[in-house]
Order: sequence, then structure tokens, then C-alpha cells
Amino acid sequence: MAVRHGEYKVPGGKLVVVDLDVENDRLARVQVTGDFFLEPESALDDICRALEGQPADAGTDSLAAAIRSALPADAQLFGFSPEAVGIAVRRALGLATTWRDFEWQIVHEPAFSPELHAALDEVLSEEVAAGRRPPTLRIWEWDTTAVVLGVFQSVRNEVDEEAAQRLGVTLTRRITGGGAMFIEAGSIITYSLYAPGSLVADMSIADSYAFLDDWVLKALQSLGVAAFYKPLNDISSDRGKIGGAAQKRFSNVPADGGKTILHHVTMAYDMDAGKMMQVLRIGREKLSDKGTTSAAKRVDPLRSQTGLPREAIIERMKETFVQLHGGTPGYITPEEMVEAVARVEHKFGTRDWLYRLP
Repeated sequence: MAVRHGEYKVPGGKLVVVDLDVENDRLARVQVTGDFFLEPESALDDICRALEGQPADAGTDSLAAAIRSALPADAQLFGFSPEAVGIAVRRALGLATTWRDFEWQIVHEPAFSPELHAALDEVLSEEVAAGRRPPTLRIWEWDTTAVVLGVFQSVRNEVDEEAAQRLGVTLTRRITGGGAMFIEAGSIITYSLYAPGSLVADMSIADSYAFLDDWVLKALQSLGVAAFYKPLNDISSDRGKIGGAAQKRFSNVPADGGKTILHHVTMAYDMDAGKMMQVLRIGREKLSDKGTTSAAKRVDPLRSQTGLPREAIIERMKETFVQLHGGTPGYITPEEMVEAVARVEHKFGTRDWLYRLP
């Protein structure tokens, strides 16, 4: 019987490797290895023994609970966790997927309106869920200055509409939660991942945020940015906040489809802080979170920390993604664009959608 092999790299942590067999639908001859740290050393045997005889279809939580109950009270795990071992086990069994299990497509189209970007997020997520589109990384380009509200935010609480109108700032609402985004063409970097739910099926929502953005941290670090993930959903550095992430889970959309996750991130390249403070009612708090206290300054973490044009940073991001996970250039199909434009007309471009929470 061939040995089954699974690996899981903990975001910001260590590699966990599991080799095992299956006999009578139970785990057998389990070996756990990796570059993690564990005290006492004998606890590794306890982990392996805890997994022996576990059902082959056991979930990550069940496997982690078995490991925890077997570990001595003084055990210390560094760079990994019982859940990480459980994920590696399920990958060995083919029950959890890795990035390389999919043929990724990378889409980077010309600038669109904020409403069309919001519609494309919904359409492309559903296309991946239905199996009509491969898992996709999409880089956004913006054609205007805008505030993009989270799906649960109130317009009046977040935006000074009089200032927005005076400064020519468009308002729109996206389908994910989180805070309001102030965007200007050429001033930020935004991307979306449309991924099969199986990629993060064995992770908590909190863990999935760090997992899905680990590749972009590596890209920024390769450019000299001391980037790290700050729970729950911020990308930061030793010089302050860089950006934030948001997610939405789709299940059986359409009815004959599968499951997918939309995960998108906006990072500041070089924004006009003064304008942002005039439009966003909580602009001062946002700037303080980014380490900027004066409205005369610009929010420019990626420009100042890399010294590179925005385009060069995006190219490094694409290169890093392909190196780590694979991927080929793609495009939005005519059918997807037609559907997205229709949804702008009937949903994302309407007052009913924008003011669903006035």
C-alpha cells in the first residue's frame, strides 16, 4: 500500500508533514515531521499515537482534539498547532486541497468603475462556484475617486456626502463586510481571489485570512517591506498599516454549483490623506491607524517603503503568486462582462443598493 503524504505550511510559522496509511477506514502508521519546534521531544510520539486509529474521514477539529487530549500538560508547540497537523493529515488523505491542486488564472484588466468592480466580484465568484471559471486572482484598476462601503455600513455614518459631491467622489457598496475604502486611481493596489472553498475548508475564518494573503506578504517582503499579518484582517509593517482584507463565502451558487470564497485586499500606495479626511467621517481614526496624524501628509506606505512605481509592485506580486502557486494570464469573458454590466444596472448602480443601510 502506497504511503499517503500531506504538507501544510502554517502562515508565518513552520512546515508540518504527515505520512500515513489507511487500514479499514482508519489511520495507520502515522508519522509527523517538519521544521517546527516541540517540547518535550517525546510529545511527537504522543501526537502520532493520538492519530493512530482515528477515522479516515475525521475533520480537522476532531483530529486536533485527539492530539490535545494526548499531549502532556507541559507540552509546548512552536510554529505549529494541533489544527495544523490535522490539516496536513487531511491533505494526505486528499480531503483538503492546496494551491497547486488548481490551475489558477491571473486577470489584470484596464480600469473599471467602482460599481462594475463590485458586480464583477459577485459574478466571478459565482462562475468559480459553478465550475465555469478556474480559480482566479484579479488585480483591479480604478477609473475614478470613490468611497467603497462595506456591505453592513451606514452611508450617513461613514461619509460626508456634501464633501463627496464637492470633491467628485463616487459612492458605492461592495458585497463583503469591513470598513469603507477611500480609493483614487493609481493610489492603491486592490486584488480579489476567487478560490474553491476546499482551499480553506479546514481553517477557521481567522486563519484563512492569513493563509490567503501569505503570498502577498512574501511579495512585499521581497521588496524590502517588513510586512506581516495583523489579525483579523490587516496587512501591516513596522511602519504602520498597509491595507485590509475582506471575505464572503458562497455556498451552492448557483444551485447546481459548488462552494467558493471571495477574498479581496486593498493596500495603500500613495493616497491624498487630506481628501480622505474630508470625505470619510472616521478619516482621522483611519489615518491614526496608519501612523499618519497630519492631514497635510499622504498615506503612502508602499511608495515610501519600496521607492518603486505602483506598476512594479503589482508585477512583483504577480511573479510571486506564479512562483508559489502557479497561474497563467486570463481575462474576463464577454459573457461575464455582460452579466456584470447588467448587475450594475439592476443592483450595484442603484440607490436601493447604496442606501440599503442609510
